[in-house]
Amino acid sequence: MNLRRTRAVARKEFRHILRDPRSLIMALAVPLLMLILFGYALTLDVDRIPTLIYDLDRTPQSRALIDRFRGSRYFQIIGSVDDYGIIERHIDRDECLLAVVIPQDYAERLASGQEAEVQVLLDGSDSNTASIALGYVEALVETYALELHLNALARQGGRRPVVPIRARLRVWFNSQLKSRNYIVPGLIAVILMIIAALLTSLTIAREWEWGTMEQLLSTPLRPTELVLGKMVAFFTVGFVDMLIAVGTAVFVFHVPLRGHPLFLILTSCLFLVGALCWGIFLSALARSQLLAYQLGMLTSFLPAFLLSGFIYAIENMPVVIQLITYLVPARYFIVIVKGVFLKGVGMEIVGWEVAWLVGFAGLVFWLASRRLKRTLE
Repeated sequence: MNLRRTRAVARKEFRHILRDPRSLIMALAVPLLMLILFGYALTLDVDRIPTLIYDLDRTPQSRALIDRFRGSRYFQIIGSVDDYGIIERHIDRDECLLAVVIPQDYAERLASGQEAEVQVLLDGSDSNTASIALGYVEALVETYALELHLNALARQGGRRPVVPIRARLRVWFNSQLKSRNYIVPGLIAVILMIIAALLTSLTIAREWEWGTMEQLLSTPLRPTELVLGKMVAFFTVGFVDMLIAVGTAVFVFHVPLRGHPLFLILTSCLFLVGALCWGIFLSALARSQLLAYQLGMLTSFLPAFLLSGFIYAIENMPVVIQLITYLVPARYFIVIVKGVFLKGVGMEIVGWEVAWLVGFAGLVFWLASRRLKRTLE
């Protein structure tokens, strides 16, 4: 490999990038825009659930239960109703997710020591949100019921009984349970995969459409030199995108970076090289820019978003889909970036994932060079 020829190709690509400032600005601005939009719009947090109250009892005991819902940050009381039909209309219009119905004999049954029932009506259209909301309701009601039971025993026995088991919870790595701390690091991997693949997916196809590939064919340029030269130019743009994404995660979304920044940068560069080489391979495979763009989007966005564990847990997928996810490089990089951000892990923990990224980068570099070799011959 001749470094002089490689440097000449890289210089040519740099000049092409700088000659088109609008594309350069888009390449730098799109990751920031995507990270901000997804970071703020995409959330797994379920709180301030719009809740209606149908209190048929209207006693101090029923109002005490209502106050428990009102005091919880997970529920937002939007009003009280006096008819089931009103609840149904609110749920049909997506104005209400939850309704709590307190029967007439609620206080009477509590006073007599009997089991008092409370009805909860839940909109199950979104099964995930409904399941989380139901869990909140059950936890609140069970805690309140236990408190009432202990108070009743204290009145009968003269002193409050001791609870035999009391759990003390300690949440590691994301103590406030913010979904943003989980989503934003994964977004970095998804965005880098998309941007890197799209940056290079048009480069060889553009040479064919512009008629400059014939000029390259007449030079002593080797396939590896062509791939490396083009990759170096776009790697610089991708590296800036990576710094923008990491900086936005830390300083805008305040995601804790507990690991070593240098380790994060090195693994990001490794992932970036593989994604760029994949784009070059697709560009060499398809001589049309339109087809290359479509292939780049199809093989970068969809797998990185759906099959990488970014949002959807891989363990919950069918076995066949789980096997396919092993071919998605974003799966391994997401494990690395989340581990570095939230857990502060290093090579001793994510060594397998780093090794897979090395293998992926080497494989696609070889595939791109081999494809170009056939083209140049």
